[in-house]
Amino acid sequence: MAIDEAILDDLALGATVLGTGGGGDPYVGRLMAREAIRRKGAVPLVGVEQLPAEGLVLPVAMMGAPTVLVEKLPSGEELARVVRALERHLGRPAVALMSAEAGGVNSTIPVAAAAELGLPLLDADGMGRAFPEIPMCSMHLAGVAATPMALADEKGNLEVLETIDNFWTERLSRSATVAMGGSSIIALYPMEVRQVRGAVIEGTIGRAVGIGRVLREARSGGAGVLEALLKVTGGRRLFTGKVVDVLRRTDGGFVRGTASLDGIGPDEGSVLRLEFQNENLVAVRDGLPLASVPDLLTVLDAETHTPITTEGLAYGQRVELLGIPAEAIWRTPAGLALVGPRAFGYEFDYIPLERGEAGERGLQAGD
Repeated sequence: MAIDEAILDDLALGATVLGTGGGGDPYVGRLMAREAIRRKGAVPLVGVEQLPAEGLVLPVAMMGAPTVLVEKLPSGEELARVVRALERHLGRPAVALMSAEAGGVNSTIPVAAAAELGLPLLDADGMGRAFPEIPMCSMHLAGVAATPMALADEKGNLEVLETIDNFWTERLSRSATVAMGGSSIIALYPMEVRQVRGAVIEGTIGRAVGIGRVLREARSGGAGVLEALLKVTGGRRLFTGKVVDVLRRTDGGFVRGTASLDGIGPDEGSVLRLEFQNENLVAVRDGLPLASVPDLLTVLDAETHTPITTEGLAYGQRVELLGIPAEAIWRTPAGLALVGPRAFGYEFDYIPLERGEAGERGLQAGD
């Protein structure tokens, strides 16, 4: 498969579903990738087995608060600059780029970078969704160092970090990103291809393309959009409501906040609180935890079934909240210690979607 303009739209849509409200506005990244593809050609999507074992793979992403990206756009030159900086630092060229996470802009930024540099894109990511912090990825669990890491902004600033561990990478790069105005382009977690297998979540890009295609085709068919989406994702509808309040702030390089929903239709009389840190983290219904990280909590417009990012939530929207099971790696003890609800400061343990309050309330897929 090669990612051309047509496939790019499906990728951006499907990755925004997987991005659980985070990963940045897909519109900006899609424009950047589309322009790069028009000038340089489609981007080959490859598997690990198609790359040389000693070759260098570099994940590329945007870092920072998604709200900032609405007004502070990348110039586009940062993409090549961070890749070339790590190539110089490591003394070898990259053979492929990779998405760090499945999310709106962070699904398409690597496509733009790959097109600009004439490199293939690995069909993988480090999360199978989006998480807000650098160590919250499969590469970290596999013992891969996040540094050397390169950061660049639209003004021409460039920084290369070497840190003692991945948590220090998060602290120092977050501080640098805040100083750069709240967002930056990054390349990090450099890996040889021999390290990649077992350290990444394979097939994520293809999965996102498939989700986007199903959603697009269901829309054009005029019926059964939600049912089709639930089937392709293995998800379930958790709540239908109207957004009655959104408290949102940009703090320390993240967008944090809470959205309050009044139930409508089958959920009339209930109230849901959705809390987020770039990505949707926990959903609390009538004071009881309904679902949480690491499972995916995705908000859709109730009429168009377009996924809504956390910076796009607004008063008056009629929405559906979907729950999608997380990748198996995040349901392990090590995965939950890193990205479970307690890792984000919530005082309750993770309960899988299929065994939690959602199941007890009888909210089955397609209801």
